[in-house]
Amino acid sequence: MSRMSRRTSSPHQGDTWVPRPPRRETPLGLVGHLLKFLGYSTLAGVLLAGLILPAAGALGLSAKNTADNFDSIPDDFKTPPLSQASQIFDAGGGLIAKVYERDRTVIPADQMSPLIRQAQVDIEDARFYEHGAVDLKGVLRAVTKNAESGTAVQGGSTLTQQYVKNVNVEKAGDDQVAVREAQRKTIGRKIQELKYAIKLEEDLTKEQILSNYLNITFYGHQAYGIQAASQRYFSKDAKDLTLPEAATLAGLVQNPTQYDPKLHPVAAQKRRDTVIDKMVENKHITADQAREAKAAPLGLRYKEPQNGCITANAGMGFFCDYVRHVIKQDPVFGKTAAERKKLWDQGGLNVYTTLDPVKQAAAQNAVSTKVFVTDPVSAAMTMVEPGSGKILAMAQTRPYGLDPNKNQTVVNYNVDAAMGGGNGFQPGSNFKPIVAAAALEAGLPSTQSYPAQNRIDWPNMSTCSGTWKNLKKGKKEGTVPNESASEAGPYELKQAMALSVNTYFVQMEQEIGLCAVKQMANKLGVAGKANGDALEEVPALGLGTQEVSPLTMANVYATFAARGTYCTPLAINRITTVDGKDVPVTPAKCDRVMAENTADVINTVLLGVTEKGGTARDLGLDDDRQIAGKTGTADEKKAAWFSGYTGNLAGSVWLGGPAKGVPMKNIRIGGHYQDEVFGATGPGPIWQKAMSDAVRSMPEQDFRTVYIPDPPPKKDPSASGSGSSGASAPGGSRPETAPGWPGGGRTTAPTRPRNAQPTDQGQGQGQAQTEGQGDDH
Repeated sequence: MSRMSRRTSSPHQGDTWVPRPPRRETPLGLVGHLLKFLGYSTLAGVLLAGLILPAAGALGLSAKNTADNFDSIPDDFKTPPLSQASQIFDAGGGLIAKVYERDRTVIPADQMSPLIRQAQVDIEDARFYEHGAVDLKGVLRAVTKNAESGTAVQGGSTLTQQYVKNVNVEKAGDDQVAVREAQRKTIGRKIQELKYAIKLEEDLTKEQILSNYLNITFYGHQAYGIQAASQRYFSKDAKDLTLPEAATLAGLVQNPTQYDPKLHPVAAQKRRDTVIDKMVENKHITADQAREAKAAPLGLRYKEPQNGCITANAGMGFFCDYVRHVIKQDPVFGKTAAERKKLWDQGGLNVYTTLDPVKQAAAQNAVSTKVFVTDPVSAAMTMVEPGSGKILAMAQTRPYGLDPNKNQTVVNYNVDAAMGGGNGFQPGSNFKPIVAAAALEAGLPSTQSYPAQNRIDWPNMSTCSGTWKNLKKGKKEGTVPNESASEAGPYELKQAMALSVNTYFVQMEQEIGLCAVKQMANKLGVAGKANGDALEEVPALGLGTQEVSPLTMANVYATFAARGTYCTPLAINRITTVDGKDVPVTPAKCDRVMAENTADVINTVLLGVTEKGGTARDLGLDDDRQIAGKTGTADEKKAAWFSGYTGNLAGSVWLGGPAKGVPMKNIRIGGHYQDEVFGATGPGPIWQKAMSDAVRSMPEQDFRTVYIPDPPPKKDPSASGSGSSGASAPGGSRPETAPGWPGGGRTTAPTRPRNAQPTDQGQGQGQAQTEGQGDDH
């Protein structure tokens, strides 16, 4: 294709234009070619010096030096991918947030109104289609003006040269030193821009250069490129701009601050009319069109910049921030942190996530209505799909934001510190099912019994590398009590889990060893503490004294629901670029981490926690479908948990003080006074409300349970050493009656079939031999 044909613009159907004659090489154009052939001759060097630095002679700059500098500049000018806005969508296709370093959407020429293309050319470089990279006529005119004034009052840059300058600014990114360097008006910089412009004119058509320019240019108010500018000022696409709107935007480029139509409408309108006059002068619109356009008001329909996760709706800001951390940390998005940051900053991505808008709304509503944003404590909840690892909801009471006076925070209480969270929270008895799973995998039976006295010395325990020893035997700090004075064994697993008996799980932990507990925790996704530290092999591990996050615990319980299949948490389903190309993402990695029978026993045991006699007996869902779960309360009531699940949805709720913890005693939460908060009375109702709404349209899916026989009733509870007796409950143990609890609960178990299967009683190694153990520190 000849240069003439490449530079001839195409007419656009439906527009009124005065036809532009085909481009002819003028004498000045031929001179321009000659200048290029000579490697930027002495005349061009002198003109350039006169244009940019009227006093260049005083600097000792010779024409020879100018030509030498021109020849030494490499001509491999490369345009970087333009930074654009990325969009993050929920699983239903709804927009969660728009995020960008620069708000830009790159569009092709056919998505730009012909009016804006012509207006931009007429006001900035009317001879754009007639000259090459250098407009000698424009340079001569500028030199004359500058000579008359003694200063550089007028520039001679072509639109192509301005595009080169914008590219250099784009390359500089956030480096302000590099930005200033790209904008410096020096002869060296001008020479470089000229050579690059010449190269561009060889490689691209005029229409391509103009499209690139319109996509890169800054129009003020964080709008880069004509599409973002059209949306910012007129709430429409660039292809739909009218003549007065196009003229307004074209006029902005010279000085977006001075001609800001929002802040300076009079100046903006005057500048708009100047652009319209230029279009008439260049015979691209008629006088009648001009009069009509000038008579029109500015007609702004301004939209404030909406950038970042802080703009997300329905409490989705924290999940949005989690997605940002995933992209910046997952090696699939770049081998180095710098490469991943560049991908995020460069943008232009459509990120399709796993977040379910219905379940997100259910979770957000629950954490916001059960706990007020002004309360001294906060709540957080994560929902996970068993068998896939998909994060379906992530909500918390405190809103996402930077204003502490509005109780806002950017700390995501649902996740670990590395993913934008804090240092986590003690899960308390929420951790006990992990101990039980480790014991079952080690061969203990589902009917495993321990004395579970009301208070015991911490026993010595094996670790992965040695032995933990109790050095405070006989002292209060060297002992572990049960929650209630009436809580005394012996107990079997089903009872001990339903009543959350501390000493039972300590004795189980002693038998299997701390290494087995830690390894099972690791398999279930508890790779360490929420702050990144490794789990400590100490006996209190099994009672939940090491901080974790709701996402971690939700995924643990999702693994039980999936009958022992653990999947890594998944937030992103798919990513595409703005032009539809797929970006590789890391899928969830799913592995079997325990036998199906082990998970079935855990599900059966945790089902009992939610039935009569269990600590979560009051937390049944509205439709009375099967649920399983576990309560948890941390030291001094500074955190309370409930993690529970149906056959197809798992959720974990934390309630507590976000910073150093708030002892939840004699406290008002959500407008209701509580003398003491437990897992079933604080986070439990939040979970109940959220899950009831979340599963409403989901099919019921029962657990595959096993038959676990009850032990014979205890004849003399005081024989266990508790010194007190409790009311009878299934298996001979008393119902959980934590201090301050209201009475009541589910009086009958659901009547639907349990699909019960006989448990493998031969899997274990018999009864634990605990007598005489744990007696030295």
